[in-house]
Order: sequence, then C-alpha cells, then structure tokens
Amino acid sequence: MHARRVPARHGALWVIAGFRLFRANPPLLTALTMGFMFVALVINLLPLIGPFLLPLALPALNLIVANGCRAVERRTPIGQAALKSGLERNGHHLLRLGGMHLLGSLLVLLASYGLDAGLDLAETDRANPAEMVMMMTRLLALAIPVIMALWFSPLLTGWDGIPAAKAVFFSAYGAYTNWRAFLAYGATVGVIGVMLPGLLLLLAGLISQSLLNILFLALRLILLFVFAPALMASVYLSYRDVFGGDDAD
Repeated sequence: MHARRVPARHGALWVIAGFRLFRANPPLLTALTMGFMFVALVINLLPLIGPFLLPLALPALNLIVANGCRAVERRTPIGQAALKSGLERNGHHLLRLGGMHLLGSLLVLLASYGLDAGLDLAETDRANPAEMVMMMTRLLALAIPVIMALWFSPLLTGWDGIPAAKAVFFSAYGAYTNWRAFLAYGATVGVIGVMLPGLLLLLAGLISQSLLNILFLALRLILLFVFAPALMASVYLSYRDVFGGDDAD
C-alpha cells in the first residue's frame, strides 16, 4: 500500500471538492450524515456500555458513509448492497479496528486526566476560562495522533482488506507524510466553519438583535445540513487522493 505525498493546497481542495460532491446529491449525503450522527448519538446514550460501544461501531459507520460518497461520485446505483460494500467481507477487521479506536480513546482520556489533575472538572462552570482553553488544547493535541491513525484506516480495511493494525499504520504514515495538506485542511475547516460564521454573527449583532437571532439559526442549519455532509465527503476524497482509489466488492 503506497501513500502519495500531495501538495499542501490539496488539504483545502478536499474541503472544496467535498462541497462539489455534496451538490451532486444533497439528499443522500445529508441523510447519510444525519444517520451517522443519529446512530452514534443513540449508541453513546446507552447506559454504561454506550461510550465503549461507540468506538467499536465508528469504523463501520464511516465506511457506510464513504460507500455513499463513492457511489455518488461514480454515479452508480445507490442501494443497500452499495452502502454495505466491504462490511461483510472485512467486518472482523473493522471490529478489531474499532477495538483499537476504543483503546486509543481511553489512552487519550487517561493522559488528559493526568495532565489536568489540578483542574476540578466537576466545577467547570466556575473554572478559569484560560484553564479550560488550555485543557481543550491539550486534549486536542493528545487526540491528533489517534485521529490521524484512524483517518484512512476504515477505508483501507473495508475496501482494501488490510488488517486493522496495518491499516492504522498506513493511515498514520499517510497522514504524517501529508501533514502540510492536513494543516491546510484544518485551517480551511476553521475558516469556513468557525471564523466566517463568527464574523457574520458579529456583524449581524452590530446591526440588530433580531437579525442576529435569524442568522444564528440559519448558520446552524447550514453547518449541520451542508457543511457536515461536505466534511464527511472530504474524508473519502482525501483517501482517494492519498491512496489512489479502492477496490470495490
């Protein structure tokens, strides 16, 4: 499995291409994204076992969404068989990948707890805002290696049949090799998803409170029903760009 090194600008292009793919079939990609979020929420809300089951299910859920993105891009019929591509053949590898996801998440939480032992998390509403920002920054920094190790791995496992451990290695290697592209990707997501909406809300607040309320609702809907599906599509597009395609069932 060969990971290509792509130019830094490709990170921004993944986001742009995600919007283009979304435009090709907005109902399907929105439905897949909302379904992903709904199933993840339901699993996570299961008493006691939910937070442990969710990481096990995420690789399969990611693969289903990517199957939909691939079908939209190829303009092939989108049915149950297309969405389940790779699940049955490589389900055992995906489950092991989920186990590795769970382990990585637990290690991140343990490390974060150790670093933030001096912060009373039970009283976060009264905590120093600067401490909270630092805590979230440290948590993100600890999570980035896990995110990168799992970014490509569901598709490497589901489509290419690569065992979980090797898929994690190739995913981490592909992300490390293309760290400039991922930096550009993160910056683009931050500008579109955070800075631009924040600026629009600031300007609306200077004009009138009613305009601010209307714009706030509109932006939430856009982020949820347009931006989120485009981001899900961008994950598939980044895989295709770095690893050069996939083998369909």
